[in-house]
Amino acid sequence: MRETDLYPVIKSFLERQGYEVKAEIKGCDVVARKNGAPLLVVELKLGFTLQLIYQAVDRLALTDHVYLAVAKPKRGLPREAVKLCKRLGLGLIVIGTLGGTQVLAQPVPYTPRQSGDRKKKLVKEFEARQGDPNLGGTGGAKLVTAYKQDALRCLSHLHMSGASKLAALREGTKVDRAANILRDNYYGWFQRAGRGVYELTDEGQDAIKTHADHISALT
Repeated sequence: MRETDLYPVIKSFLERQGYEVKAEIKGCDVVARKNGAPLLVVELKLGFTLQLIYQAVDRLALTDHVYLAVAKPKRGLPREAVKLCKRLGLGLIVIGTLGGTQVLAQPVPYTPRQSGDRKKKLVKEFEARQGDPNLGGTGGAKLVTAYKQDALRCLSHLHMSGASKLAALREGTKVDRAANILRDNYYGWFQRAGRGVYELTDEGQDAIKTHADHISALT
């Protein structure tokens, strides 16, 4: 498929809605107009690219009704692409290999709604995390979260005190979720030594050295 193959499909799609359609007007791939409707501009690309976004945003200086039209990828467009178009107030049309069209977004003003639940979790993690143990921009790296800091507090306590009852560990670390951390044993550091008593595993002993700097920062 070539980029020019997209034009007849878009032209036909708009003409069925009563638009008069013309191509390549003052740098715009497609311009359409009909009585009683706003001027409409469509930018064509085989793929969803940053360059296409740049072009579409520039066309917003001409009209509020700007569409991006792209060939439909085999695996479909990612949700983030559709979300980006909605946030920018751009329309999005995908064109199938058989000439079918699907409108995924309309060029209407978009007022994003904040997610109260996600914001609450963000603030909770920010407040619970002690210090700033991670380096910004290290995407994909293992992060030191507030949960891991609590696990490290339990790790340090058991290293210093030896096998301990859960109540004593909770009191010594001030970690309210100590029971869940020890039970879930996400990092493999803990094991039961008796009823309500926990100690370190071999992995836990090794973690004392591996995370010495983080433990020192916590204490």
